[in-house]
Amino acid sequence: MSVQDRFNPQSTDIFVASSPKTGTTWLKALTFAILTRSRLSGSTTSSLLAKMPHDCVPFLEFQLSDQNPSNRDLAIPLLSTHVPYSCLPKSIISSSCKIIYICRDAKDAFVSLWYFLAKMQRSDNVEPLPLEEAFELFCNGIANYGPYWDHVLGYWRASLEFPEKILFLTYEEMKKDTATHVKKLAEFMGCSFTLEEEEGGGVQKIISMCSFEELSSLEVNKNAEHRTPGISSPIQNSVFFRKGEIGDWANHLTPEMGARLDDIMEKKLKGSGLKLPR
Repeated sequence: MSVQDRFNPQSTDIFVASSPKTGTTWLKALTFAILTRSRLSGSTTSSLLAKMPHDCVPFLEFQLSDQNPSNRDLAIPLLSTHVPYSCLPKSIISSSCKIIYICRDAKDAFVSLWYFLAKMQRSDNVEPLPLEEAFELFCNGIANYGPYWDHVLGYWRASLEFPEKILFLTYEEMKKDTATHVKKLAEFMGCSFTLEEEEGGGVQKIISMCSFEELSSLEVNKNAEHRTPGISSPIQNSVFFRKGEIGDWANHLTPEMGARLDDIMEKKLKGSGLKLPR
């Protein structure tokens, strides 16, 4: 409510939007690295090597809820949110700022979210929900930011209405052809790679620096903690780096559970023109 009432974006702001555990950390790293690459000036030193992606790209609903300028670097117009499109502040919807949305196969999103919340709950000495119980809740649309399908559909429909303002991506397609998507991201954010940068391996350098293997091996992401306003306990940065694999759901859900969630998503997305990877 504080953000709804008080947040005023810069006209140049770019929002990384997503439902939790759908590729947020990776997309934050990529967009931050792309947007700040000119700052490196030949150096290999990036803030991503010393800070985790969530500290490089602040969350609208957490770090910026009090509109405190010290919570963001105004020179880097990059912010993030898990808030559904229908709940975004009207100041964002009516502005010229851009939104990059990422989603993924609902089955992998659920499993990743369950692991993340389980680790968070254990750190607070709370017994996590059994996977089967959590799955029932997810299938019934009970989740922190609302039903997964509504979250995806909100941004999908907005991307069709405002293609110049909203870029809709899937985790699976980005993994399949990361180089093309990195160039697409740069173009959308208004900082396309030059021919010289491409020939010099600039695209591949960013892909390598932001890879799961590279980020998860950094000291800051292995042993440091992340503090989120409104959440009492610090979060281990390592919690944000589990596997990053496509299809890992099959190691945790039965084929029947997978088919059920696929069926739900197919019915919910019917008529929208959107086909998510399965």
